[in-house]
Amino acid sequence: MKETIRAAFVIARRDFTAIIFSKSFIIFLAGPLFPLIIAIAASGLGKQVNEDIDRPIIGVALDAADSAAILAAREKLVTNLGENGVPELIRLDGVDPNDPDIADQLDKAARPLTAILSGSLETPRLTGSARDIQRWQGRMALLSETALSRSEPVQVQAQAVASTGSATKRNRLVVAQGGQVILILLTMILAGMVLSNLVEEKTNKIIEILAAAIPMDAIFLGKLFAMLGMAIVGITVWATLGFVGLTLATSGLPNLPVPAVGWPIFCVLMILYFSMAYLLLGSLFLGIGAMAATVREVQTLSMPVTMGQLLVFFLAAFSVTKLGEPVEWAAVLIPFSSPFAMIARAAQMDNLWQHGVALVWQAMFTLIIIRFSVILFRRNVMKSGNSVVKKGLLATLLAFKR
Repeated sequence: MKETIRAAFVIARRDFTAIIFSKSFIIFLAGPLFPLIIAIAASGLGKQVNEDIDRPIIGVALDAADSAAILAAREKLVTNLGENGVPELIRLDGVDPNDPDIADQLDKAARPLTAILSGSLETPRLTGSARDIQRWQGRMALLSETALSRSEPVQVQAQAVASTGSATKRNRLVVAQGGQVILILLTMILAGMVLSNLVEEKTNKIIEILAAAIPMDAIFLGKLFAMLGMAIVGITVWATLGFVGLTLATSGLPNLPVPAVGWPIFCVLMILYFSMAYLLLGSLFLGIGAMAATVREVQTLSMPVTMGQLLVFFLAAFSVTKLGEPVEWAAVLIPFSSPFAMIARAAQMDNLWQHGVALVWQAMFTLIIIRFSVILFRRNVMKSGNSVVKKGLLATLLAFKR
């Protein structure tokens, strides 16, 4: 009895030590933090992006005295209502307050304008889309009343235009966000199949038999592109069914905002950037499969990669309203967030050369990850040398003879 207890203690101590000091256990402990971080980031990100999309900028085309008075009135109202309660005002120098074609200035300003306030403080006129006029007409009346320091109500005249640069920008931002969401959902759903396929072949020793006849780089590339082809077939079926169902349900396709590059090129870029996002994540999963010894380890190690992919998606989603700023350039240059950031650019910018550069950059990084994964696989799985391969080949030959 004493010897049994002692042996049980030795086994318990050995297993406990092996688990506690393993990298899988450390990652497992940190695992619950990832969903919490992502949930907090997602809530804040969604609010910030919506604020950026709907942030109003109203041009002021008044004479010098009236412009100074209404800008001062805005500062007073900001103190009471906050920045979100009062639209941002930009003074338009050199613009005639009584110009009948003042709507042309909406898209000529350095920043896209929501509307233009012209005329005078006593008889102001707000020029913009019907939606923007309805939203900000009351606030502009309040600003005029504050600037005039009187309690009598000011009637703001409305001059609606069919479309403005601000409205076009909002519509394209919606397309950009939609493209990013579709890319991340498809990538997360389909990329995991690469990992399960590799783990299955490792368990059955099939991968070692293949490695005896084919270079490992070719095996990994073949697996990636085979799974990518299968994913594209699945997407094609889903898209066809969705297209048919939507057409039958709504008696025609909805009138969607047109991206900057146009719908045909945008759809092609969606396929290309999905392919690159899939290959980048799939090559990472191959590296994980090379490092892991068991299915449980694979599941544990893949979780941080999945959470990390969501984090780079959040980076790209956050930068969708910040074209040309450092955070947006970071999202473009980081390979794992680059497909999501570039599809947002396709919705908002019409130059195509940048997409060719981005696709080449993403493809180069995919090859680097695959090469590194092959090195890990050879070190961790093929470390037993030729004996393992020979045993596998011998077992295969015996099976065929039987």
